[in-house]
Amino acid sequence: MSKIVIGVSSSISIYKSCEVIRLFQEKGYEVQVVMTENASRFISPVLFKALTGKPALVDLFKEGISEHIQHVHLADEAVLFVVAPATANVIAKMASGISDDFLTTFYTAAASPVLIAPAMNERMYLCRSNQANMERLKAAGVRFVEAEQGYLACGKQGYGRLASVREIVSQGELLIQKTQSLKGRTILVTGGPTREYLDSVRFLTNRSSGKMGFELAEEAKRRGAKVVLISGPTHMIPHPEVQFIPVETADQMGEQVMKHFEQSDAVIMAAAVCDYKFSKKAAGKIKKKNLPLEIQLSRTEDILEKIGTMKKDKICVGFAAEVEDIEKNAKNKLTRKNLDLIVANDISGKETGFESEFNDVFIIHRSGKILPTGKKSKLEISKDIMDEVEVLIERKN
Repeated sequence: MSKIVIGVSSSISIYKSCEVIRLFQEKGYEVQVVMTENASRFISPVLFKALTGKPALVDLFKEGISEHIQHVHLADEAVLFVVAPATANVIAKMASGISDDFLTTFYTAAASPVLIAPAMNERMYLCRSNQANMERLKAAGVRFVEAEQGYLACGKQGYGRLASVREIVSQGELLIQKTQSLKGRTILVTGGPTREYLDSVRFLTNRSSGKMGFELAEEAKRRGAKVVLISGPTHMIPHPEVQFIPVETADQMGEQVMKHFEQSDAVIMAAAVCDYKFSKKAAGKIKKKNLPLEIQLSRTEDILEKIGTMKKDKICVGFAAEVEDIEKNAKNKLTRKNLDLIVANDISGKETGFESEFNDVFIIHRSGKILPTGKKSKLEISKDIMDEVEVLIERKN
């Protein structure tokens, strides 16, 4: 039986948590409640124990002696973490990485999707700092069931009312389904820059941080896929369950892509591969006085074009980093390289693209359909891209 963890904080709408628990149980899920200490002043943890058959977890320091660290073990078991209701205080802590009770500590350990249902007075809900905290969590991949407009505890009408119980449960189930949507599939992702060496010290490269490729690999893993991530040098840390293959040069990346291509259902080429390499590479370091002022370059193999010629029923996704005629150039690349999907972005801006946490892209289908994402975190954009990849995989099969 799949386990859902429901986090409860000290909102007047806390009584609706009981309905959320019951509805998840009716759908066949096992439920574990975690509470803030202030929430336990509104409703006794005994009530949640009666509903779930398990003690509600409140105090991080009452775990006792166990073979498991409780919040970490629970994080391994959970398929979903729902915070309903979520107060401005809990949202602020989660956004800032503060872990000073069981609920917020569990959030930092959680590997499952996270769904937050805010509930508070309208002034608090619309407060700039609260909205900013919600945006930070959304950028980190947390989903929200937005508060509704209605009758509030203060006796006035306004925004901040907890979303309907059925909407919370429905959104939670959709997130759980996403964790299995690519089960049985293998997704190959490339990321980061490549390096082309002149000697043992000097090399050609580019500004790619690898962020987009790593986010795509992690998102595919969250959806249940087997993931192979081939990346050039970055400071990023891969998901522990992703098969990670580090490379440096375009030739090395090409070799690894070909090695894993046949077993893949989709290939997402997010790497920024150098177009040129040095025609000759010195064995050691070239002394400055001997460094030639003119250096001969040769083209590297176009990995994306090569897999486009041999893809058969596989889904191939490319990226187009452009500074002008974004859509036109991206569409030409999509056709020329026989891709199913291309992600185009303008790299001339300072707030998006290379070396940024954010991007603003056009997801362009072979059919001509264009989906502009607007400015979002690369994590959020990875979800948008994987949604489209999923649709294409299902159509092929």
